[in-house]
Amino acid sequence: MNLASIRKDAFAMPVHNPAYPRPPYRFINREYFIISYETDFDALRAIVPEPLHPENDLVHYEFIRMPDSSGFGDYTESGQVISVRDQQGRLGNYTHSMYLDDEGPIAGGREIWGFPKKLAKPTLSVDGNDTLLGTLDYGTQRIATGTMGFKHVPLDIEVERKKLADTPNYLLKVIPHVDGSARVCELVRFYLRDVSVLGAWSGPAALELHPHALAPVADLPVKRVVGARHVIANLTLDIGEVALDYLATTESVKLAVNQ
Repeated sequence: MNLASIRKDAFAMPVHNPAYPRPPYRFINREYFIISYETDFDALRAIVPEPLHPENDLVHYEFIRMPDSSGFGDYTESGQVISVRDQQGRLGNYTHSMYLDDEGPIAGGREIWGFPKKLAKPTLSVDGNDTLLGTLDYGTQRIATGTMGFKHVPLDIEVERKKLADTPNYLLKVIPHVDGSARVCELVRFYLRDVSVLGAWSGPAALELHPHALAPVADLPVKRVVGARHVIANLTLDIGEVALDYLATTESVKLAVNQ
């Protein structure tokens, strides 16, 4: 490869056969099972990066089935999202953890946007005819179990669509230098586009989290489940933008945080 071809064709690793295609990515029949629960507010403040601030003491635990994802195929993921306020005062989502079972979206999610993805074994299914069941195993250990009554109460589809389409999403992206220091350290913002909600429901729900050294979802403990949603949607995961470069000059970072 000469210099010109490297500059022209380099996109992702491995260079000669990238683990994923270029974004954006379209998802058909993407199925969300989201359980909202109260946790320790001090624990949230300790993990949410400035200039974001936790909006309240809620965590949204997600199980997501993606049976038809352009470039990625069929996979499942699970993790924790926190409601935050950004430096403009907008209500947003900060993704704290994600566990999934497919190499392509693990590599692409981490390298492009900075999704905090690790390899694990999540599932989302209907159990015993009347229960929506989400599970997450890390290795041989069960670390999360969520249940909800299947489609008990219909939700407003337009309200759910706006939640997905209008809310800014934030990630803390870190890519190391060859010497082990941080080469990239950024707050990334992205939106979901072309969202259509096919159905949305709520119902009685429960969530159990178990401690694990390498998958510490229980570090945000469940105090009380306050609600749950089951949403099926078509959407596009759009490219992101850098909201803040933490490796810029100290004065620039302080100015951005204090705006």
